[in-house]
Amino acid sequence: QVQLVESGGGLVQPGGSLRLSCAASRINFSIHRMSWYRQAPGKERELVADISSTGGTNYADSVKGRFTISRDNAKNTVYLQMNSLKPEDTAVYYCHTFTWRNYWGQGTQVTVSS
Repeated sequence: QVQLVESGGGLVQPGGSLRLSCAASRINFSIHRMSWYRQAPGKERELVADISSTGGTNYADSVKGRFTISRDNAKNTVYLQMNSLKPEDTAVYYCHTFTWRNYWGQGTQVTVSS
């Protein structure tokens, strides 16, 4: 069973930064696309960013230029560096991958507030 464990969330002021991490286990990590999603209260879960096995990246328009996704295949870990955070970035952030089925982490709360 694939396991994804997120960390790094918290409370930050507008304009601040956070770095999320997602440690994966029981998976051939290097060959799989990894993604970050988020879900704000009362809203649907949305894709924030993803990174392919070869390092190609995609971002939601709302985070382009502010967030950076990266991966360390030696550590089986994917990261999301979030800069210039805005209150509308407040959400639970989930790590995701797909092998023969979808796998999700437990989520980590990010709150952007003064």
